[in-house]
Amino acid sequence: MDFVMKQALGGATKDMGKMLGGEEEKDPDAQKKEEERQEALRQQEEERKAKHARMEAEREKVRQQIRDKYGLKKKEEKEAEEKAALEQPCEGSLTRPKKAIPAGCGDEEEEEEESILDT
Repeated sequence: MDFVMKQALGGATKDMGKMLGGEEEKDPDAQKKEEERQEALRQQEEERKAKHARMEAEREKVRQQIRDKYGLKKKEEKEAEEKAALEQPCEGSLTRPKKAIPAGCGDEEEEEEESILDT
């Protein structure tokens, strides 16, 4: 009967012992292999990051050439200039910068009032 069970299960009898709580076979070089695998993964990651940095540097170089060709400014430079312009005191306004005053406000009010009073 034992022979029939072994034939029916094939090579699964070794695995059954492990499933039932038996000890697994330990590979003496398993830890060394795992360390080598981890090192290989680290090297691959470093290579990927270096490649990405090179590609990004090339892209920035091309972007700068385009900016120089068309006279464009970087986004950070443009924002810094706008901030500086808003911080400077503006003539004719006591509380808000010139850009905040809508066009057509202030000068035309007197002319409209005179035309209404004349009629």
